[in-house]
Amino acid sequence: MTAKQIAIIGGGPAGLMAAEVLSSSGHAVTVYDGMPTFGRKFLLAGKSGLNITHSEDYQRFATRFGAASDRLRTALDAFTPADVQAWASSLGTETFTGTSGRVFPTVMKASPLLRAWLKRLEAQGVKLMTRHRWTGFADDGLTFDTPNGLTTLHSDATLLALGGASWPRLGADGGWVPLLRDKGVGIADLQPANCGFDVDWSDVFKDRFAGAPLKSVATTSDAGTFPGEFVISRHGIEGSLVYAHSAALRDRLARQGTATLIVDLAPGRNAERLMKDLSRQDGKVSFSNRLRKGAGLEGVKAALVRELGSQAALNDPAQLALLIKALPIPVTRPRPIAEAISSAGGIRFDAVDERYMLKALPGVFAAGEMLDWEAPTGGYLLTACFATGRAAAAGINQWLKSQV
Repeated sequence: MTAKQIAIIGGGPAGLMAAEVLSSSGHAVTVYDGMPTFGRKFLLAGKSGLNITHSEDYQRFATRFGAASDRLRTALDAFTPADVQAWASSLGTETFTGTSGRVFPTVMKASPLLRAWLKRLEAQGVKLMTRHRWTGFADDGLTFDTPNGLTTLHSDATLLALGGASWPRLGADGGWVPLLRDKGVGIADLQPANCGFDVDWSDVFKDRFAGAPLKSVATTSDAGTFPGEFVISRHGIEGSLVYAHSAALRDRLARQGTATLIVDLAPGRNAERLMKDLSRQDGKVSFSNRLRKGAGLEGVKAALVRELGSQAALNDPAQLALLIKALPIPVTRPRPIAEAISSAGGIRFDAVDERYMLKALPGVFAAGEMLDWEAPTGGYLLTACFATGRAAAAGINQWLKSQV
């Protein structure tokens, strides 16, 4: 096939992975990004240890993408977590599996991997153009705001890999939504995912306990029950254990206007044992001492019980035991999308064909977080970005062949 000019808009994991595949096929590939450097969100996510993928059983792994799991399956099958590790190794980045099952680079940084990746892409002839912010379509071309002013560029095929709307200061601000809606592309509204939630704490509670970690608990929502820890914030609740429930809590708030995260403050004891231990406490001593001696709760855990429990429940050992085992934290709203780890919503899958080409815009494809899927943290997000980038690249190759 004759080499074609391909424009990739967005220099994150999905766009760079597509560039790798397409340049390997002999095409002239240019990657455009509005920021001064590539992979900024990728780098920030890797500051505390890059979750490059996850080691759990692949059949389980492939179900972690909610309603989009079936639609993503072909892309994931073609680039599995094992393939992600092998790819990283080919770039000189070895990986290890942590106790949680998450897979990390041994250097615990994203920057060496990204540097090696960009070097490989340039060696394959990929042009990397920074400070080129895509502004739409015009004259059968793509318009960009560049350091030299507005310009229109032409390509034989285009891949959009602009991300969602989380962490907008790193470039993913969702500004592409109106540009595509104007062209008739079906888009589900972008929403925060893997996010914290607001809770109407009392001033006394938040002044004293904002920033306090709630350790060794189990939490329950429509998503299921998970052990771990999270953090009390001035606004509400944050942390990986909250993020595991974020889609379920967000969707219940949207459906019903209310949602509750149920917290087991003493996973190691059942309610019957707690009731007996609390009943043995002297009713004349302070509530804090009764809770500490009878249930082993103090600090932020004891304060939470007092914050959320009724006076009747606090004074009755049976009710108090049930409260400790299933403390309801009423959440009022998700935190803003700009604070979220990732975003849900995006280009609906019924708006793209099996090649990841936009049905309303032949020759224009999409990959990564622009598509309407979400996943928990822990390597799932990154793996799906890689996989859909590769799948869209394969779709571009297939489509270009059909145009000959």
